[in-house]
Amino acid sequence: MAITVAEILAQIGSRFPLSKAAAWDEPIGLQFGDPTSEVTRLAVCHEVTEAVTALLERDPVDLLIAYHPLLFGSTDRLVAGPTATGRAFRLIRNGVALAVVHTAFDVAPGGAADALAAELGLEGTRGFGPLWGPAGTKVTVFVPAASADEVATAMAGAGAGEIGNYGACSFRTTGTGTFLPRLGAHPVAGTVDGLSREPEVRIEMVAATHRIDDVVAALLAAHPYEEPAYDVWDARGNAGLVGRIGTLPAPSTVQKLGILVRERLGGVVRIAGTGPVHTVGVIPGSGGSFLAAAAGADVVVTGDVVHHAAQRSLGRGVALVDPGHIATERPGVAALYAEASTIVPAEDLTGLDPDPWKEP
Repeated sequence: MAITVAEILAQIGSRFPLSKAAAWDEPIGLQFGDPTSEVTRLAVCHEVTEAVTALLERDPVDLLIAYHPLLFGSTDRLVAGPTATGRAFRLIRNGVALAVVHTAFDVAPGGAADALAAELGLEGTRGFGPLWGPAGTKVTVFVPAASADEVATAMAGAGAGEIGNYGACSFRTTGTGTFLPRLGAHPVAGTVDGLSREPEVRIEMVAATHRIDDVVAALLAAHPYEEPAYDVWDARGNAGLVGRIGTLPAPSTVQKLGILVRERLGGVVRIAGTGPVHTVGVIPGSGGSFLAAAAGADVVVTGDVVHHAAQRSLGRGVALVDPGHIATERPGVAALYAEASTIVPAEDLTGLDPDPWKEP
């Protein structure tokens, strides 16, 4: 049975909700391509490198799923060449659509953070390090009890109440609303110049900022009152957790953990700190900004830790093992390939490793 680009992305999104991506991670989802195109050949890569692009120029696929974005930030031209924009042009020219998962996959259950923890044998893992998504809004409206379902349904239809894989999410409380209709009012309940006390329901629903105008319009159209009472709030919530903390099966040391990391992940491994290790935190990619959140860890395994972040971590009593950016993501990319292959048998381009760092 034929399957389209959009249908594959919908399945990926249902397993690893793209709404959980970091606010700065705008390339998430389809970077370029036709959502309605059929996919008979699918490939997965870690990053769209020159090697990946050259291979797909010789033997194109319909859809490439990459962990890392190819185009990060805006661009005003696509010209063939060995640059990111040049590679985008060459893929588009050969009919290759590109989709990206990145931080949405990091935080998801079974995603990059969980895969990294599993690769190091951590047990009893829990999440840490909120990865905040784009700023959103929350709408609060007061509705006669008999109209609560109708109004909430209309708001959901306009895009409110979407949280991860759940739709039509709302919170409702009951109370008494009071109002005094003045001359010229046409109240649904009560009388002009008479104080009304009505049983009402307070409905709260989140909404993406770009959908708020539609949500408010739907609210007003469905609400029975002449002058509905509602509020729109800036909101931040439902962040995914980018790190995992767990315990090793047996006590170890920073030095021994560094050796284990090199064996399991590869990379050019650096260690900072000494001492016994039982509890380990892991963060795929560049985790330096989340080190303070790894409370309770003896050591954190992550990539791209700069000098001052390492010193601050050591000052908190948390050692570090840094095998580099790409090495900490390799288990997650393998998990991404396995997941994509359950939708359409995928071609494995993850062996075209993008790590620029080598041992001398």
